[in-house]
Amino acid sequence: MSKLEKLVEDLSALSVLEAAELSKLLEEKWGVSAAAPVAVAAAAPVGAAPAEAAEEQTEFTVVLTDGGDKKINVIKEIRGIRSDLGLKEAKDLVEGAPQNVKENISKQEAADIKKKLEDAGAKVEVK
Repeated sequence: MSKLEKLVEDLSALSVLEAAELSKLLEEKWGVSAAAPVAVAAAAPVGAAPAEAAEEQTEFTVVLTDGGDKKINVIKEIRGIRSDLGLKEAKDLVEGAPQNVKENISKQEAADIKKKLEDAGAKVEVK
């Protein structure tokens, strides 16, 4: 029997009070707290689907996965979307795909950017 298997077997034999005492000793020894994960696990409803437990995403990132065949049109759209980029930087972004076009934006703005770039011939993902 390996050390880990033996440890699991020993821990399984502990009573609730002994497990709580072990938790306190480990917190003191290593300077960590197990309170936050326990609270999160206790707060989750029993049998809830992971999608329900996760918060709804509010910030999105538009990723250019491929510049497509009409790179000039895509570069023009990138320059319209990202006014902080010059022609060379926009060209480098398109040719260096996959690249993030814009980060931490709303769902609507991400959808608009995706449509513009796809209409120009690029392949785009929203994450």
